[in-house]
Amino acid sequence: MKALLLATALAFPVMAEARPLVLFHELAVSPDGSRIASVETQDVPVDGRPPARLLIRDLAGHAASVTPDCAGAARCQPGSPSWNAKGDTLAFLVDEGGHTAIETVGAGGGVAKTLLTFPGPLDTLRYGRGDRLSVLATADATKEVGRAEAGAPIEGEVQTRFDEQRIAVVENARLRFVSPPDLYVYEYAERPDGSFVGTAAHGDGDSNWWVAGLYGFGADGSARLLFQPGPREQLASPVVSPDGRAVAFVGGWMSDFGSTGGDAWRLDLAPGATPVNLTPGLPATVTGLDWDCGASLVASELAGPDSVLTTLDASPRVLRRDPMMLTALSCRAGHAAAITQDFTHPPELLAGPVDGLRAITHVNDAALAAPGQARSLSWRVDGHAVQGWLFTPPGAGQAKRPLIVDVHGGPEAAARPRFATQGSEIRAFLAQGWDVIEPNYRGSFGAGEAFASASIGDLGGGDWRDTLASIDAAKAATPIDETRLAITGGSYGGYMAMWAVSQTHRFRAAMADAGVSDWLSIEGEAPQAGSDQVNFGGSVYDNAEPYLRASPIMHIKGATTPTLIIVGDRDLECPMPQSLEFHTALVALGVPDSFVVYRDEGHAFSREADRRDRRARTIAWFRKWFAADARKMRGR
Repeated sequence: MKALLLATALAFPVMAEARPLVLFHELAVSPDGSRIASVETQDVPVDGRPPARLLIRDLAGHAASVTPDCAGAARCQPGSPSWNAKGDTLAFLVDEGGHTAIETVGAGGGVAKTLLTFPGPLDTLRYGRGDRLSVLATADATKEVGRAEAGAPIEGEVQTRFDEQRIAVVENARLRFVSPPDLYVYEYAERPDGSFVGTAAHGDGDSNWWVAGLYGFGADGSARLLFQPGPREQLASPVVSPDGRAVAFVGGWMSDFGSTGGDAWRLDLAPGATPVNLTPGLPATVTGLDWDCGASLVASELAGPDSVLTTLDASPRVLRRDPMMLTALSCRAGHAAAITQDFTHPPELLAGPVDGLRAITHVNDAALAAPGQARSLSWRVDGHAVQGWLFTPPGAGQAKRPLIVDVHGGPEAAARPRFATQGSEIRAFLAQGWDVIEPNYRGSFGAGEAFASASIGDLGGGDWRDTLASIDAAKAATPIDETRLAITGGSYGGYMAMWAVSQTHRFRAAMADAGVSDWLSIEGEAPQAGSDQVNFGGSVYDNAEPYLRASPIMHIKGATTPTLIIVGDRDLECPMPQSLEFHTALVALGVPDSFVVYRDEGHAFSREADRRDRRARTIAWFRKWFAADARKMRGR
């Protein structure tokens, strides 16, 4: 047993590649579809976010570079590109560390000019009516925007002030706020008359997204609640119809802001109107909406292993169905661009009409090779069809191999066909000669809203049975050594790893990254407005029993699985004391464990050394226990 209060680096080989993988992020297609602005990085080991560059590509794939005004500075990160109405000017944001600039450049690229500088974070820059720019702005921010970022140090009197992200417009090279100071705005869209709609909530923006409503914002700074969803539904991705008379949004049971999925809804912006579900009973998950891809509202969907683009009009039709993952869809006046990739094909850009997208880049043809083979599997549990991804290492023969069960977070999210980057854990697992199964268990996106919300009131129930059954699905598809199984996961996946340790002796080892061990105590450490009350049928202060029943800590007696526990000390999502509780229990019970806390890290690690160390520790932990004598372990 070993407890470490601060992480120290372990050696881990870094793969050297002559040509680093290019990763595409935000896209913006010009009004005539002839140019695509793309924010791109290289898959290289760096602290924080890797250095980004902004390129303007034509449909032949030729690229013109954009040089931000701060080029050469220690931090100069472009993002959020947006084209004006004529397509002759591109505006974008530049994060310069502590302040953010809005810059502009011509359609041919070159050196950009600074329009204004703001002393804080900016996000989601957009051109609107009359080429007026709007943006989300946070003045006097105490931390990076986002719940996954490291929390501000706790000292003095706490929770006397919360960061406020508000809609602002650019006027005379200054920002003017047009949403009130008592609402945290998560996403927004502009109407043709210059007013706005957006999702927003009162109070702490990191804690209250689960109760956000849909608001209308006037030019005078007023806000009017348009729709308040019930407690079992969150709102995301609002888009306004071309005539400004309606707003569409994704509504469903979602775990976190940014993990978007549900049904497509439409709300007419008229007094007394109520939202209409456009996709009731859809056996897929709507992950995004766009009203500028053509004449109809277009939905991006995840349907099992496939990405789907479909219209949502009176006669819906499928525009594209693809086993490769499509993301970052950007549309303008019927023109579109998107990122495509899967497990064996690295990311590239597509462009063209939304029903005729074609590849315009081949920048990764000579980059990082795929780490192995992947295939979609399906199995049934409790009458539910469950899908997942099985990975096998290169040259895998018929000899039985260890299996890693890698559980995604959320739970409302999904394991999708994403190309493995150089520092990914799955690449490291496959390099060891181990197979990996990634189950899209009950609660995941991809099989419809009923499946995604099936985890409500059943945490550690059906999702756990689906996850455990993934082992048998893998065994039926490839040679698996059942005496050498391990489970790993982060966030809700970390909870599932802790739950596995408390439920079965089937795993030789476990790694729980930022998990939840005690649903009762986390209510006092990371309150999430409304979310846990829905999951457990009421407030913990009225009835703690459901919270305790689903807590690994309450079932830990009899656990024997050696467990590596990892967490950042400033994690807001799954605070460090959750991992400390689990470690303390394992020590008391004499179960081998290693507890590693990373200083100044949040839910998402920002330092490359810490990410590499976490990966190395996980590999070393599994190797150690896979090599241990199974008979002695069973006798513990």
